[in-house]
Amino acid sequence: MVYPIKIGGCGVSIKAVAFDYGGVISMPQDGEAMRDMAAIAGIDAALMYRIYWNSRPLYDQDLVSGEEYFKNMLADVGVFPDPGAVQRLIDRDLASWSRVNPLTEQLMRDLKAAGFKLGILSNMIRPFVDHIRESLPVLGLPDEAVYSCDVDAVKPEEKIYRILLSRLDCGPEEVVFFDDAEANVEAARDLGMAAFFWESPGAARKELEILGAGRF
Repeated sequence: MVYPIKIGGCGVSIKAVAFDYGGVISMPQDGEAMRDMAAIAGIDAALMYRIYWNSRPLYDQDLVSGEEYFKNMLADVGVFPDPGAVQRLIDRDLASWSRVNPLTEQLMRDLKAAGFKLGILSNMIRPFVDHIRESLPVLGLPDEAVYSCDVDAVKPEEKIYRILLSRLDCGPEEVVFFDDAEANVEAARDLGMAAFFWESPGAARKELEILGAGRF
């Protein structure tokens, strides 16, 4: 079942809804995580936050291992953790993204029951994909899941969106996308997707209703 809507002045039909993982399907990274990782590394939490995200694209593309990611970022600020500390950093990082938002999961189930294709489009590290692929039932819902570590591309690069569209077998105007990063939303819009900054599952339901996708 699909529902006629208008995007960009043209009559089209929503066929698929895609979601980011971190902060959308999952709960946002818990506030203690960055402080815990900073304490393990022996640095200030604000500094950990900066180097954590500055170094993340290489990790998300599976171009460096978790060990290399943490050792290299900390070496850049003059910190050289022992192997035990590096493993604790990896473990704390993985745990910080493992809490699924049950309201988002229910929205995804409702959309699937209504006949929409589901997608995940996420910048995600290889260890985390391996860690959660079998343990989180929500990851079995999508028809297609595109993770940066599998495709050598990260959002907001155009390539990763094109891969999702190809796998969903949809035109960009047939896909609604939710992400909690403005740059990723803008990149999707530039391709013609109906993309929205993620606020909450309730807000997403309202956006879908406004588009004409029905009530969920």
